[in-house]
Amino acid sequence: MPSPFPLDPVALTEALVAIDSRNPSLVPGAPGEQRVAQFLADVLQGWGFAVSLQEVAPGRPNVVARIGPTGVSPLVLNGHLDVVGTEGMVHAPFTPTRRDGKLFARGATDMKGGVAAMCVAAARAAQQELAAELIITAVCDEEYRSIGTAHLVQQGLRAAAAIVTEPTRCTIAPAHKGFVWHDVTVHGRAAHGSRPDLGRDAIMHAGQLLTALHTHEQQVLFTRTHPLLGHPSLHASTITGGSGWSTYPELCTLQIERRTIPGETADDVRREVEALMQTVVSNTDGVRMEQTVHTVQPPNDVPVDAAVVRAVQQALTAHGHDARIDGLSCWTDAALLTAAGIPAICFGPGDLALAHSAEEWVEEAEIVLAANVLETVCRQWGRAA
Repeated sequence: MPSPFPLDPVALTEALVAIDSRNPSLVPGAPGEQRVAQFLADVLQGWGFAVSLQEVAPGRPNVVARIGPTGVSPLVLNGHLDVVGTEGMVHAPFTPTRRDGKLFARGATDMKGGVAAMCVAAARAAQQELAAELIITAVCDEEYRSIGTAHLVQQGLRAAAAIVTEPTRCTIAPAHKGFVWHDVTVHGRAAHGSRPDLGRDAIMHAGQLLTALHTHEQQVLFTRTHPLLGHPSLHASTITGGSGWSTYPELCTLQIERRTIPGETADDVRREVEALMQTVVSNTDGVRMEQTVHTVQPPNDVPVDAAVVRAVQQALTAHGHDARIDGLSCWTDAALLTAAGIPAICFGPGDLALAHSAEEWVEEAEIVLAANVLETVCRQWGRAA
């Protein structure tokens, strides 16, 4: 039997990023998470974890690994194994390069550095007697529809708290925004370009809706604030319509992304856009608009004095680092865990600004710091303060 993988978070990051795990829902023909999940499962098993691979979709498993006293105040350490596409990258995406204290590869910052840090932290902590159960969940598909973490929740995952090791530059992030993906289809009337008496320009009226949306953002959304997240926002993602130079466009479709803050729901977003649509339509003759909501992910909001926040704060301080608290603008699986009754925060190595970028890298020192801090959290979790 081969000796266990070394308890080195940088070495484990390097091994993980060398395995192509592009999400096939984003990149047709991509391999998905099977190979990297099997590799990580073998590593964790070699470290003494009880490990299972849970197939969520064909060839797309979650890794679930447990160690410590079963069912006692469990702490979940969660991260995703899928990565986005590699088009336009300036270095070989799956040939990790270490230079000037940085590790370059697709997935280095988003988020295999975080996955490596949490796994090594739990394994090191388990070398001494644990007061609580540690549950590693390395999941599939976070970059698309989060079917991996959704599956865990649907299967009844229970825990006292969770830490999702997304890239936060080792800042504690107890809140992040949600989003709503929806579209509006504008129905005009096709006619020859010389017949304004017959035609109804769907694109022109879509432009009027865009103006109304912009005004709504500036005058309404920007007045709503969250102490860590600021204000909600929206943008027009795509616009399509029209059939030719000399034809009044019969259809125009806007795709809109709305970023939400805690307290806002998808129904709120839908109603607000419906009201704006009605205002535009009421000033037209023969134009209709319809809205379709496609994907909704809720925001996350865990109190800044929650036990899991305090645990990471104390561990950061113990390691001589500022225990900063901030919000995340992006969405993460933490929201699904919190909604399921498992208060989940984000804390991990890497810079969100480098995620999905043409030159992705993570500072090796941040991986080491995250592993050390999380090890302290794991050792102390479940013990009397």
